[in-house]
Amino acid sequence: MWDLSFISEQDFKKHVQLTIQQYGEKLVPYDMNRFNSNIVDPIKLIFDKTVYRYSWEEIINNEIFRQRDKSNNNDIGYFHQRIFQYMSGCVVPKSGWDVILTKDNGIMLPDGDKVKTVYVEMKNKHNTMNSASSGKTYIKMQGQLLSDDDCACFLVEAIAKQSQNITWSVSVDKTKQKHRRIRRVSMDEFYYTVTGQTDAFYRMCLLLPSVIEEVIENTDAVTIPNDTVISELKSIAEKENGSFALALYMLGFGTYKGFRKEC
Repeated sequence: MWDLSFISEQDFKKHVQLTIQQYGEKLVPYDMNRFNSNIVDPIKLIFDKTVYRYSWEEIINNEIFRQRDKSNNNDIGYFHQRIFQYMSGCVVPKSGWDVILTKDNGIMLPDGDKVKTVYVEMKNKHNTMNSASSGKTYIKMQGQLLSDDDCACFLVEAIAKQSQNITWSVSVDKTKQKHRRIRRVSMDEFYYTVTGQTDAFYRMCLLLPSVIEEVIENTDAVTIPNDTVISELKSIAEKENGSFALALYMLGFGTYKGFRKEC
């Protein structure tokens, strides 16, 4: 039995598949050229390997993962935002706001206010906004309240410090600002606002691992990348008298004096 009442099984699996497709070129195998496109720091890798007791394979695979992971937050942001297009009352605009929630019978806020519409700015993590971007977002929300007196604005955080739906207080031009209809909301609380189900986000999280696994198994377009960096480094090491460290040094220092003689 499908356990989510607020999104169909078909729509959820479709959304998971579309999210995986966002990974795009990050699923492309890593060779030496891609691995060293921004020039890795060989000394850091050697320190990390020795201090953390990694093997050469582990430290190289960790670095490949780190490079892939740098842009994965955007893909997960896609998952968090666009899932709401399948939920009743929600629209995901192409620009402007991340999500707009509208309910004809009203949306109850924690302090007793009731509004027809909630405009949402969504962030992956609570600490991704600096003071300048926080101020800019807050001013945008103030402007929305001025143009629509039957609305609230939410800053929704996927990874908040705690479960919350609180008044958002922020400094704008060194002045502390707050408004009861401009709120800072954790993802679980926003799911509750949208669905009326207190554990909606929890239930989605429980189903997610098995659905991702099922989608990957049944999607030909998703393949495990066959990275060749380690084998290429081993080939270089063989030419350098078996020194894997020297092969690694050549990535960053291949044109440096001393190293250049080893080429």
